[in-house]
Amino acid sequence: MTGTATKTLIETFAHPLTGAAADYDPLLKAIGDARLVLLGEASHGTHEFYRERAQITKRLIEEKGFTAVAVEADWPDAYRVNRYAVGASNDADADEALSGFKRFPTWMWRNADVLNFIGWLRERNDRAGRDAAKAGFYGLDLYSLFTSIEAVLAYLDKVDPEAGRRARYRYSCFEDFGEDSQAYGYAASLGLGESCEDEVVNQLMELRWRAAEYASRDGRVAADEFFYAEQNARLVKNAEEYYRSMFSGRVDSWNLRDQHMAGTLDALIAHLDAQGRKAKIVVWEHNSHLGDARATESGERGQLNVGQLVRERHGREAMIVGFTTHTGTVTAASNWDWPAERKRVRPALNNSYESLFHEMGLPRFLLVMGESEELAWTLRPERLERAIGVIYRPETERLSHYFHARLSDQFDAVIHFDETRAVEPLERTARWEAGEAPETYPSGL
Repeated sequence: MTGTATKTLIETFAHPLTGAAADYDPLLKAIGDARLVLLGEASHGTHEFYRERAQITKRLIEEKGFTAVAVEADWPDAYRVNRYAVGASNDADADEALSGFKRFPTWMWRNADVLNFIGWLRERNDRAGRDAAKAGFYGLDLYSLFTSIEAVLAYLDKVDPEAGRRARYRYSCFEDFGEDSQAYGYAASLGLGESCEDEVVNQLMELRWRAAEYASRDGRVAADEFFYAEQNARLVKNAEEYYRSMFSGRVDSWNLRDQHMAGTLDALIAHLDAQGRKAKIVVWEHNSHLGDARATESGERGQLNVGQLVRERHGREAMIVGFTTHTGTVTAASNWDWPAERKRVRPALNNSYESLFHEMGLPRFLLVMGESEELAWTLRPERLERAIGVIYRPETERLSHYFHARLSDQFDAVIHFDETRAVEPLERTARWEAGEAPETYPSGL
């Protein structure tokens, strides 16, 4: 198909996004009765991606009865937000509830758009009434090894002090590393220190052996508390393996992480289903985790991801939505653990999907692949696709931030914003302030 014919076809099926309430009607129609909606992002620092995911999620909760939001965040930090959202914590406001997010990159979740969404979620749950089902907020990631250890110990100290003493002894295996997960992984992988593998596996097994006893003590409250502790113990077991694998190969550690996130999602589905209401969950993660890996060059190298695993396990009950942008600004760091900066995003490279969408001349639009076999076929040939994580290096744009993908196999729908702006961190550094001038800070907290 010629370039002109391709553009004409995209133009035919593109749904312009005008800011109207009905903009996402075609997407909700395509979602239908799906119980899992995966909403991606092409960067971890773009305002429009966060804002529009929130808008879509609000409609899914209000109109389709979705019961939870699961995000690319650590389980303990997100669970604190969950407790606030359902009215079960002492946090005074959404800002305080998000204060557990202290690990780099804090702006991923401590930003103005997430703050506004969590404020809305709490207000919506309060409005639903005391006895109504409330929509929760959960984390899927596994970086919180030491925080999760603390959570397991706190739970056992309360329900079974003797088991808590055994757990404390097992987890003391990590004490020599001063809560430095990577230092532990390096030492254990090279045989320079003792592996804690047996201890974390045994701790998870013991906790599960006592599941019925712990979870039945006080009805639903006890079941929720046990589920929270069990997922922390499972996280410790998987994080221990993940940090050991970091020094053996990127594919191994990537696959372990995404398998953990997909497993946590499945555990959350089972837990919510057991409460008597069918779980329907919105997932917020990067495109690289949610777009089916089998449609990318990463998949050809042996990587899998959450999107692939969800499709394999849940089939048509899942809908995957990707987000793209051509240019603008982004909040990102120059290196790991460096301060957040507001950086200019270079215009998309030729032969990329982003460049193709830019040529449409539409400021923002939605494409739903299922609306046309011809559209899906047209967007199936391999093209470049951009991915900006928490680090953005424009000086090595092609090498650092592009990969080949088949878009219509990767996503069920795509939302494109031609020009985007950086998400606004709640803590703005001098380096971030030195970037592009921000728009008005949101008033609704």
